[in-house]
Amino acid sequence: MSYIFPPSPVQTLPIVGSDLLFPVRRIFCVGRNYVAHAAEMGGEVDREAPWYFTKSTTALAQSGQTLPYPQGTQNFHHEIEFVAALGEDASVFGYACGLDMTRRDLQQVGKDNRRPWDLGKDLENGAVIGAITPAKSFGKVADQTIMLDVNGVRKQTGLLSEMVWSVPEIIAHLSGYYHLGAGDIIMTGTPSGVGPVGTGDVLHGAVDGLAPVDMTLV
Repeated sequence: MSYIFPPSPVQTLPIVGSDLLFPVRRIFCVGRNYVAHAAEMGGEVDREAPWYFTKSTTALAQSGQTLPYPQGTQNFHHEIEFVAALGEDASVFGYACGLDMTRRDLQQVGKDNRRPWDLGKDLENGAVIGAITPAKSFGKVADQTIMLDVNGVRKQTGLLSEMVWSVPEIIAHLSGYYHLGAGDIIMTGTPSGVGPVGTGDVLHGAVDGLAPVDMTLV
């Protein structure tokens, strides 16, 4: 069978210690999974159930890239995230550091007008993710530090134990709405300290035990 134009390439992420690549199928994001971040955004954590938004695979960018400041925004924000990468049967294959980059002004327009957040969240290069560390190498998710520096200045810091909803709880709940499986990515939320970035800024995010995530804005 022939196509009228070439199909888009498979989006992938590197795996620490392997020459194989992780093919990304879908990107799910958990909203307000840290109490302090929910408060700084003027909201509260929903303790009855986690909730989600999504990013297209075209939003995916690998760590270490120099990326353009996005179109249509005057208020572009960083959000460091702990990322779970799923394998067969929705088991956790591994973990990574990620940046949920956000056009905050457009997200706020959506909130104010009770509209979807797509323009604020689902943007090209809006999911910058580092190399995946296999779960068996990372070990148990506990009190690991999650942090982000902008131009060498610490902006965000927290502990993975501060997540309201754990990775197993998120997978169990999300599985009630989607048939999760190999290639699905879950960005599990950001700690407090989110803020704007501009051209020339250098971002460096890390979680203890994982490869870092880095990006430069131009």
